[in-house]
Amino acid sequence: MMYNWQQNDWLQFQYHESEFTEIALRFTALAGESQGYVQGLSGSEQSETVLTILVKEAIKTSAIEGEILSREDLVSSIRKNLGYPTPSTYIKDKRAEGIAILLVKARENIDEYLTETHLFDWHNLLMLGNKSINSGQYRSHSEPMQVVSGASGKEIVHFEAPPSIRVPDEMKVFFDWFNETKPSGKRPIANLLIRSAIAHLYFETIHPFEDGNGRIGRIIAEKTLAQGLKRPILMSLSTSIEANKKAYYSALKKAQRTNNVSEWIHYFSETILKAQQDFISTIDFLIKKTSFFNKYQTQLNGAQTKVIQRMLENGETEFTGGMNARKYQSITQVSKATATRHLQDLVGKGILISHQKGRSTNYQVNIG
Repeated sequence: MMYNWQQNDWLQFQYHESEFTEIALRFTALAGESQGYVQGLSGSEQSETVLTILVKEAIKTSAIEGEILSREDLVSSIRKNLGYPTPSTYIKDKRAEGIAILLVKARENIDEYLTETHLFDWHNLLMLGNKSINSGQYRSHSEPMQVVSGASGKEIVHFEAPPSIRVPDEMKVFFDWFNETKPSGKRPIANLLIRSAIAHLYFETIHPFEDGNGRIGRIIAEKTLAQGLKRPILMSLSTSIEANKKAYYSALKKAQRTNNVSEWIHYFSETILKAQQDFISTIDFLIKKTSFFNKYQTQLNGAQTKVIQRMLENGETEFTGGMNARKYQSITQVSKATATRHLQDLVGKGILISHQKGRSTNYQVNIG
């Protein structure tokens, strides 16, 4: 079997642009609608929207790679790097701190050329706290760079990237392609979805780093969209990918066996569109959340506020398994009797809805 980079037509990506005109128009219209929603929000609501999107992206892009980050450290670090008022706290999770800085930096200077310096800087941030990886440099090991799955001795090789010795030259050509195909480049690709899909596939094929290629590849895909829209994007691409990781890896595996990229562009375009559609839901939820706290804040004590905030921190996704007295105790450090009393008080005020009975009783927020 020959991978795309081993074939004679490597870098001669084949597709019919007309196939993707309609979905690109749908995306740009939806992106414009999202921008309009945000502009209609108050300043604090706009800040909360950007914060929510970046936190979701950080959590989901890490989850795709099997990493779990401290949400508290993420929120604190992203707030700080966006210039929002932030309590002075010590960030324990250096991985969270690194990706927080990276995602904020990636939103700046959208139209600037992408360079090796940028990429090495991004990689250093992504690998913050990870001393086992040579960060800020291309891989240099002689053994094959393979994407594998399965138990030891029964591994399945899904893809093998170009050998390390080829990486610097491949990346030089990649940077030329990326910078020349942007809207203000020498040979622009007008359809921003096509360019984003190819940029991600192209980068993932080279797989230039020991680790972190997927996360940086998704940032590159988002950067191409921002360049096409001429503003930072308002969506989380990784949230859309993580919702069906199996489909993502399957599509990527097929795409890395041919340089006819039409099927890959279809998949990736739909994934981008889904991410933009999800953002509308995120805004609707944030508006409901603001209205909820405006209505009930004076009726909540400190422990109840902490619990409700924890239940709503995952956006429109319900608190997993619902709240119960045991979880309430764990979050607030109050006694079981106090936790039960607080929960019953919240139900009585219409703030929580009770499900089931007896020991299986759990609660969800009645956010409307």
